[in-house]
Amino acid sequence: MRSMALRVSAAVILVLAVALVAASCGSGGSTTTTAGGGTATTGGSTGGSQPAGGAQISIQNFSFSPASVTVKAGDTVTWTNNDSATHTVTGDKNEFNSGDVAPGATFSFTFKTAGTVDYHCAIHPSMKGTITVQ
Repeated sequence: MRSMALRVSAAVILVLAVALVAASCGSGGSTTTTAGGGTATTGGSTGGSQPAGGAQISIQNFSFSPASVTVKAGDTVTWTNNDSATHTVTGDKNEFNSGDVAPGATFSFTFKTAGTVDYHCAIHPSMKGTITVQ
């Protein structure tokens, strides 16, 4: 009887271990096409490589750094939350909305249309930034 219980326990542990490994193998992100003509991706970490062209923006000390960047149409901008608080990356004219970006998480947006896009943190409205797309 005890041998059977040990085998069942081992099987349960194996199934849980496989599920955990499978869950960690994905990118941890999701991609959404937005009304602003771009593509948004949210992820749990910055483990992937950045595509050629684009920019990296750090969220820390309750600010976006750098606050202004210039990219080409088709480039992807990735924000990484290096702060201790949750933030958002939200287009002032609803071009995109990251939803909550937890500490350590990322949000990426591919800008497909030339122009200037102002954005802010919906949780901390004093946090502002600008993306210029050429």
